[in-house]
Amino acid sequence: MNIQKVPLMAKKDYDELIKECYVSRIGFKGEYPYIAPFIYVFDGNFVYFLSTKYGKKIKRFQANPKVAVEIEKYKDDLSEYRFVTLQGSIKQVEDYNEKLNVRKRFVKLIQDKSLSKNVLAALGHSPNDKLESIINEERSFVWKLVDVKSIIGIKTP
Repeated sequence: MNIQKVPLMAKKDYDELIKECYVSRIGFKGEYPYIAPFIYVFDGNFVYFLSTKYGKKIKRFQANPKVAVEIEKYKDDLSEYRFVTLQGSIKQVEDYNEKLNVRKRFVKLIQDKSLSKNVLAALGHSPNDKLESIINEERSFVWKLVDVKSIIGIKTP
């Protein structure tokens, strides 16, 4: 019996997937792995996240910034699928201009994808807030995926 292996994706393919999508899962280390969903933006070089300033993920991040990030896209019947996992570290962005640029990218993402304002709650804001509050108020941390040691992408055969 031959085992069929799922084909790996080339760099251009997983870069395309990362650009297309905007929802990920981050796996944090701890006594047990902790997985949390995050929306993200990708500037072609780095993946950025906005994190609320509370929750289990903050303690996990502070204890160990090494993470696994998973991004996926698939048809409901799984006739087509693409997944990429990136292993690296989360770094909190401190530079004002970089944070501002990332926050603007999040506003543009929400507008371009016509996302519900309910997503604001996942970013530390009220769904009743103006979208621009993401830019004008720092209710969330800006995180950046750095020191990526491994990228594995798989796709439909």
